Amino acid sequence: MLPAHRWFWVLILLAAAGAGLLYNVVFAAGASPLAGFTYGLCMGAAVLAFDRGLILAGLQARIRRLPASLYVPAAEFAYVLMIAAGNALGGLVVWGFSLTKDPLVEATRLTPRVLAYALAVSGLLVFVIRMRDLIGGEVFVNFMIGRYHKPVEEERVFLFLDVVGSTAFAEAHGDLRAQEYLGAVFAALAEPVRRNGGSVDDYVGDLAIVTWPMKRGLRDARCVTCLFDVRERIEAEAEAWTARFGVVPRLRAALHGGPVVTAEVGVDRHKIAYFGDAVNVTARIEALCRPLGVDALISQDLLDRLPGLPDGVRARSLGAHALRGRGTPVAVATLERGGAASEPELEAGARPARRAAGAR
Repeated sequence: MLPAHRWFWVLILLAAAGAGLLYNVVFAAGASPLAGFTYGLCMGAAVLAFDRGLILAGLQARIRRLPASLYVPAAEFAYVLMIAAGNALGGLVVWGFSLTKDPLVEATRLTPRVLAYALAVSGLLVFVIRMRDLIGGEVFVNFMIGRYHKPVEEERVFLFLDVVGSTAFAEAHGDLRAQEYLGAVFAALAEPVRRNGGSVDDYVGDLAIVTWPMKRGLRDARCVTCLFDVRERIEAEAEAWTARFGVVPRLRAALHGGPVVTAEVGVDRHKIAYFGDAVNVTARIEALCRPLGVDALISQDLLDRLPGLPDGVRARSLGAHALRGRGTPVAVATLERGGAASEPELEAGARPARRAAGAR
């Protein structure tokens, strides 16, 4: 079964294809509905591929860096080019499968009416995609189905990722450069988080908050895998980070989970928020990283619930510690790369388990 984020893109492509079919019904009576579907699918795929950086990524990056007065016309021109390319591809397919009686030149010609219609449809679909990007895929879906219109009690896993040294970077390079740096770090998180079924809930200064429903986060230790996938991606691109920013990002991380109340809050600006001790405890555990001299901590409670740890990762107990604002000490362990952990190191019996290929 396809993951939820892939279903979203399938639905977007089907919406583009459906718009092409509708065009044939409304404006080209007698034409093959399959031809309209094909045109819509090809134009939608071309626009989507450009918007996601799958084609002409360099051009897209340059357009995004333009000032606002130039960005809009440049972006519109780029989308016109993508629509023209998609129309030409659609025309070639339609002509090749004899879905039209028009000659190839006519089948691939982009008329002003087709262009105007395609721009309107593309604008609507890109707006939906931008909204999804802005608030996150999982949050977007939950807003659409109204899952949290009424507060819901549930269990969730939280991963706090703090960018170490961001304040010093800002002092040395200025706030604008620091924001560019943090933006690049947060962009690097996106794919590992998505691949492991998580959702970025919020960015607070130099801190990213990632969350999973408890069952999903525990499955195959995805919450732990996500942390090390993020680190591996940054380390693999160390030369690029050094060339661009003069430093390779370092992250401090905390993992914890438990019951929360999830609700949609706000009037002018809506947000899905989490209320409960689990969020506060995760923040306090992250603050423990510095005094304990480690870069990753997990609560023993969450560690006990994991079915195992990914290959090459071990947990080393660091005992119980008092947390600010909490009367009961919390037992924590650090997560490290290394061989299989011994039973005393794991204490709770979280067994290292081989991560099955494709289990994500």
